[in-house]
Amino acid sequence: MKWKLTGRYLVSILLIVATVIILNVTILVVLLVNERTGLDDVESNSGETFTRTFNQYMTLEDGEPVVSEAGLEALERNNAWLQVLDESGNVVTEARAPETAPDAYTPLELIHIYKYKDDDLTLYFVGGFESYSYLVAFPEATEGRLVTMIDPESLIAYLSRAGLILLIVDLIVAALIGLAFSSRLTRPVYRLTERIAQLKARDFSTVDPKRPGIYRPVFANLNDVSQTLKTYEREREQLDVRRKEWMSNVSHDLKTPLASIQGYAELLDDTDVDETERRQYAAVIERQARYMKELLDDFNLTMRLQHGDFPLEKVETRLEPFVRELVIDVLNDPRFSHRTLEFSSVDAATRQIDEHFMKRALLNFIYNALVHNDDSVRVSVHVDGETITIADDGRGIDAADSPYIFERYYRGTNTDDALGSGLGMAISRDIIEAHGGTVAVTSETGAGTSIQITLPQAP
Repeated sequence: MKWKLTGRYLVSILLIVATVIILNVTILVVLLVNERTGLDDVESNSGETFTRTFNQYMTLEDGEPVVSEAGLEALERNNAWLQVLDESGNVVTEARAPETAPDAYTPLELIHIYKYKDDDLTLYFVGGFESYSYLVAFPEATEGRLVTMIDPESLIAYLSRAGLILLIVDLIVAALIGLAFSSRLTRPVYRLTERIAQLKARDFSTVDPKRPGIYRPVFANLNDVSQTLKTYEREREQLDVRRKEWMSNVSHDLKTPLASIQGYAELLDDTDVDETERRQYAAVIERQARYMKELLDDFNLTMRLQHGDFPLEKVETRLEPFVRELVIDVLNDPRFSHRTLEFSSVDAATRQIDEHFMKRALLNFIYNALVHNDDSVRVSVHVDGETITIADDGRGIDAADSPYIFERYYRGTNTDDALGSGLGMAISRDIIEAHGGTVAVTSETGAGTSIQITLPQAP
């Protein structure tokens, strides 16, 4: 994988270099062959152009060439001198020519001074007018003449070899630089892919790579993700353990009433059982069946709460009489008639609530305070405005259990009563939150527990 990434970066760099070289060569060729590259401007000011167009200043008078005043001014302006030659190479007229200038030229001399003579820094150019030739000289010229003999085939071959060598050398240099650059760039990328593969394989260890460069924030974020996933994994494992324990407990809870129902049903078939005993057995069967129905109702309700399938039928309700009636109902229960349960209220508010489900939630909290403590526990229920507080002076909740009391399938370590689905606290919290309220629990081992339920006014 590492070399695959490096190879891709390297190929990309080589392609870029090759493209740049090809574009540069193409642009150079276009500039050389295009007549509008600016060379025309240079040539228009050259001595050769001046000489080639100088015949515009010449006329024939009585068959003899004559230079106009404008031509003489042009010669002076360009610091040049002129000699006009007849067909035999003899000078027939001249302008501004030095005394040392020859009076006649052979064709070979003309060719020589035009192409090769530069020892006195004088450039010579030859033009034609009618049957005459003329020679224009530029002493101490700033221009220069380059004479080159070119074999087109050799030139093409040379340029081809040179271009190929240039391309190969550039690609080799680019490959070396690209290899170093790609290796440095792809090493952290490879490490990133390894880290992602580790996370996929559920390896949540953190890594501090050497020389992460610009990828430092990415590695830091991956380490944060790793820590988060590690936490989620640990919580999931704990939830799986609790779920398995819950399933074991619930299986036991269901088997117990089922065994009772089966046993008492068999006793009902006994012909020696009198009517009184039959009624007692039927009552036991009914009680156990009701308990099983409550368990199944809890399962159904918690699933509805989890999936949001929980329509509420809210009505305007004063909290003070509503909660007071709940406390009275609990005290009228034979199981709790001898227990200490107090009620008080101050400025109780009025709220839109589903009375059936709110009753279910509050009763769960009150029953927990009574069932999971000694008979001597004192439980108080107080309504203050929009807040309902259920407090006891019982055992309290262990610190290890506090984070999980509202989780489904959880039973605390100090719970003596094995009955129940382990869903009551979670159901109560979800009901309160479905009303837009909040639940806060404060507890200290040996000092009791306080549950504060707040039902703010709906917006």
